[in-house]
Amino acid sequence: MRTVLIVEDEFLIAIDLKLLLERFGWSVFGPAATIVEALKLLDVELPAVALLDVTLKDGAVTPVAEALRARNVPFVVASAYDRPELVGGDVLIGAPNVGKPTEQRRLLATLEQLVSC
Repeated sequence: MRTVLIVEDEFLIAIDLKLLLERFGWSVFGPAATIVEALKLLDVELPAVALLDVTLKDGAVTPVAEALRARNVPFVVASAYDRPELVGGDVLIGAPNVGKPTEQRRLLATLEQLVSC
């Protein structure tokens, strides 16, 4: 099953992403708006892939990215930053960045690529 965890603190963006991904057959966890929420969801079930906003209301998404790496779950960042690792730390180095605003085709292609690896 194609499952994705969405970590995004802007409500309208999170809902748009959720509806988009569900329309294309993804099963969505969340969206989680905070680091704590995201970590709780990861304790319940692991997604195939995650989509992360770099800056959340309660801080950088770094602890979530570290938890995903520790569990071998690939992730994508959705960030307007050219170099999200400067904000979110070294754990984000090499993670695909689908940009913000996120273009639909690019997002879907990137997620598909990560789950097929």
